[in-house]
Amino acid sequence: MLRTARFGRRISALAGDVAQLPLPRFGSLAAVVVGASVVYGVVQGGHTVTVVDSVAQPLGFAIEDIDVVGNAETSEIDVLQALWQTGSQSLISLDPSAARQTLEAMPWIDRASVAKIFPGRVKIGISEHRPYAVWQKGREFVVVNREGQEIVPFVAGRFAALPIVVGAGAATHAAALIDEMEVLPELRARVKAYVRVGDRRWDLRLENGLSVLLPEDQPVEALAEVARMDRENGLLSRDIVSVDMRLSDRMVVKLTPDALVRRNAALEEREKLIKRSRKDKPV
Repeated sequence: MLRTARFGRRISALAGDVAQLPLPRFGSLAAVVVGASVVYGVVQGGHTVTVVDSVAQPLGFAIEDIDVVGNAETSEIDVLQALWQTGSQSLISLDPSAARQTLEAMPWIDRASVAKIFPGRVKIGISEHRPYAVWQKGREFVVVNREGQEIVPFVAGRFAALPIVVGAGAATHAAALIDEMEVLPELRARVKAYVRVGDRRWDLRLENGLSVLLPEDQPVEALAEVARMDRENGLLSRDIVSVDMRLSDRMVVKLTPDALVRRNAALEEREKLIKRSRKDKPV
């Protein structure tokens, strides 16, 4: 470490001397050429970023301007801080590949590009993840992209319009079902949450609390039948808890507790009427 520090001081002194050399007529160009030769030797020698910066900065290669494009959720301050984490303060020592990897490790950034524009400008292009859904896993809520990759923790008030997907495997499989439901826009608009069951099939929780249990195969075809029954008979507005479509040959409807009480009372009354009619019937 001591040897590196001494070398850095010597190079810094040399850089200062180079900058002060009386170079007639083509002084600035000559200084750059001579300075570049010195910097090239330092870089090729495999010296530390600090040593390279100590040579490059006095020669005009310090990073002065940083252009950031494509960021929406990622602030420019966060981008700059990530860039400084690479330890580079000059264009010579900046490693675009390392800087790109540092940027792509940030939560919102999907892809990044880093270009050096001499003598002192860095251009950064950013492509961010697009929030697609809010994934509930246990008690945790996370914003995910279309592929199910986690982006950031969900904060109440933001992304409230995103669909909620629940359970193991829900984040990675939700897009396929939601896309297929484009043919059923009225029903899709009523879905509050998509619940993945056993990472095999889906249950839908509607805005009125009703559940639609879907089969593992051809779930959208089953939903189309539910939508038809709702249009014709107001199925989803009745006093029911769930509509079970898991059996291919039938629909099973579960009543609410109040509706079940009324149904049982009606059945009892019907039995009484039948018995009474039998008694009154002449032999």
